[in-house]
Amino acid sequence: MPTDYDVIIIGSGCAGLSAALYSSRAGLKTLVLERESMGGESMNRQLIENYPGFAAGVDGPELGAAMIEQAMNFGTEIEIGEVTGLKVSAGSITVHCEDQSRTAKSVIVASGACPRKLNVPGEEELTGSGVFYCATCDGPGYAERPVAIAGGGDSGITEALFLEKLGSKITVIEFMAKGKVSKVLLDRAIASPNIDIKYSTKIERIIGDGEVKAIEIQDLNTGVKSELAVDGICVRIGMVPNTGFLKNVLTLTPTGQVPVSPNMETSIPGLFAAGDVREFSMMQMGTAVGDGITAAMAAGRYIQLL
Repeated sequence: MPTDYDVIIIGSGCAGLSAALYSSRAGLKTLVLERESMGGESMNRQLIENYPGFAAGVDGPELGAAMIEQAMNFGTEIEIGEVTGLKVSAGSITVHCEDQSRTAKSVIVASGACPRKLNVPGEEELTGSGVFYCATCDGPGYAERPVAIAGGGDSGITEALFLEKLGSKITVIEFMAKGKVSKVLLDRAIASPNIDIKYSTKIERIIGDGEVKAIEIQDLNTGVKSELAVDGICVRIGMVPNTGFLKNVLTLTPTGQVPVSPNMETSIPGLFAAGDVREFSMMQMGTAVGDGITAAMAAGRYIQLL
């Protein structure tokens, strides 16, 4: 049956744009739907040092813009629209958005993930008034001010190093006795006189009246609670897959990710998943690119057999 598109891709991060490039370059009519800003997580990264091919690193927005342009050069259409659900039929999948619905022979879910929240008192009330989730986006407002980072993994330490360049005094709060962070990043943080890392420490609540004034923390080794005066807190404690619109379509993992085959196939013919949304994802930009390419090539083979 005729459809609006051959392939609809949900999400415009590294996985989505890589899929779009391969799909549209193969001559398939391709649409990318993005609910927020084009380019995904790369647009929130000032400097990406571990993306292959850039010896001195690459500016995140520069990389994202180049990927968008490259996909569009081969005919990819890109629109802003939040997907609310999918309906699977024989030979087609309907993608429902808030404004309209579109059909495709194949759909690739590359909707990425959003930052996990602390879920402590004060977080919701002070979000946007000292509580933030992206240092590249909101960090300049805290230049030369004391800031806490919730999370001592790669993303948390990366945010700390960015804020340090702005002259901020950083305290990294890590719940575990040892953060899951790469040695090169940890060595840089330890070498900085403006970054202090507190392990085995829990954030109990965020304190403020209209804006963040402090956080209450607990030393998990001693049980002692104390207050740390800060003007802001950046939360980087992991990511939550953006798969809410799939709950009535697929059986997701307990963490909300999509089970897939090595070819990024889901349990539904014609429906694929790539990047941070898929089970066992390494949540890296480089692996997301590979996922997107794999999904697009698999989708192309699927369409040929219809």
